[in-house]
Formats: sequence, structure tokens, C-alpha cells
Amino acid sequence: MAIKVNGVDVQTAKEKIVDFIFVLVGSFALAVASAYFIVPHDVLTGGVAGLSIIITQVTGISTELLINGLTISLFVIGCVFLGKDFAFKTVTSSIAYPIFNTLLLKQDVFIDVDPLVASIYTGVLLGFGVGIVFRTGASTGGMDIPPLILNKYTHIPLHTLVLLVDAITVGAGFVVFGIEKVLVGLISVYISAVVIDKTMLIGGQQSKAIYIISEHYEKIMEEIHNKLERGSTILTATGGYTKQERPVIYVVISQKQYPELNRLLAHLDPQAFVVVSDATEVHGLGFTYDD
Repeated sequence: MAIKVNGVDVQTAKEKIVDFIFVLVGSFALAVASAYFIVPHDVLTGGVAGLSIIITQVTGISTELLINGLTISLFVIGCVFLGKDFAFKTVTSSIAYPIFNTLLLKQDVFIDVDPLVASIYTGVLLGFGVGIVFRTGASTGGMDIPPLILNKYTHIPLHTLVLLVDAITVGAGFVVFGIEKVLVGLISVYISAVVIDKTMLIGGQQSKAIYIISEHYEKIMEEIHNKLERGSTILTATGGYTKQERPVIYVVISQKQYPELNRLLAHLDPQAFVVVSDATEVHGLGFTYDD
């Protein structure tokens, strides 16, 4: 979707096309989850499809009709309350998802699996679909919209509102379907959240961010530069107990280089104080582009 700096669109035509394709792929994944797993197996999960399953059970209205109707209705409500920026970022998914869903539901395909397996695949497909759409900066619409509206007017944190909406959906599912469906559905919700997170990080460099405190910091930096071919930064820290200033080496390396750094430290200064954390995404020289 449109990326602007100082009001100027800096996104190329190619990037816009790629984003458009990603939204279509994400919407198709959501439709596959709905048509082949949620609807046939009554998987209780978050989103429009999960809510539609509950309403169908109570009213007898077609699940397909409810999914398409809720998606479009929520999009219109979102446009009214959230404005044109929301509409622009969400229109593709809000149109594509109902179309894909309708086409797939008309196919005479039934995947005969255990409800637990259906719930797992639902979570994977929903997570992938939502994650790949989020990567473009767009929204999948649907049940994303009520939390967004409430956040705008109440300023309650968005993640809290999302959890609240999911809790209401699960609560309604408990009343209609009972505890077993709810427990199976929670598996889907959890897997979906994990896959969204992993999908958002696709393409990022899995790396290690490391702080090193050592009296032999100059020699350690030299070896990092020469052996690992990584740059480093010197930070100045003050000991809380000694009140003495000491240099701290900060370096980011790839995961495969971490064992080699460990060997260097064991040789140069076994007493070095080292703090290691995961850096899930790194951009820059030596990671996303070469010298």
C-alpha cells in the first residue's frame, strides 16, 4: 500500500504490484481456511468466519451469506469511522476474500479430517493469510475493524481490544457449542498468532545482538573485525557497584557466526561478561546488502 515520506509517495509501481499480489494471496489463504476447514468442520476461531459459524448455529442463516455479508458490512462501517486511509488499505482484501470464499464453497470438495487437525490447519492458514497482508501495511478487514474503531475513540491499547473481541467470540461459542469446541478452537487461535508473527518476519536475517565487557576489548574487537568481518560499536558504561567507566563492545552477527565468536572469546578472555539476545531482523551492510 502507499508509503509516503513528507507527503510524497515513494513506493515504486513494482512494489505496489507486489503488495497487491500479497493481499490477494493472503485473502485466498483466508478463504481456503474458511471454505475447507472452518465451515465444514464448525471450527470455532476468531474472525468473521468463526463468528458466522456461531450465528449460523443459532439462526440457521447460510454461513457463506453471513461471512460475505459481515465482511462487506464491517468494511463499510470501517470506512465511516476510520476514514479514507483505512478504506484504501482494506478495499482489496474486503472484496477479494468474499469472492474467493464464495467460489471455493461452490466447489464440491470436502477434506475429511479430525476436528483437531482441521483446527490446526485453520490456524496455519489464517495466520499466514493475515500475516502476509499485514506485511503490506494493509488490513484484512472483518473482525479487525471493531477493535480499530474502539481504539480510535477510547484509546484503549489495540491488543487489549483484540483480545476482548476474541474473548466475546469464544464466550458465545461456549454457550452455543460447549467446552470441547471452545478448547479445540483455542488451539487454532494460538497457532494463528504464532504463524502471523513468523510470517511477518519472513525475509529478515535471524541474527544475534551481543554485548561484551572485557579488559581485552581492543584485541576482541580486532578479531571480530578480522575473523568475523563484522563491525562493532564501543559503548561507555558505568559499573553500578564500582562506579568505574568501562567500554562495552556491541556487535551484531549472523547465527552461524555465534559459535566462532564463542571460541574467540574463550581464547582471548574466558572471564569476559557476555550478554546475547536474538535480533529477529537486521538491515544494513553485511546483512541485507554487501559491500
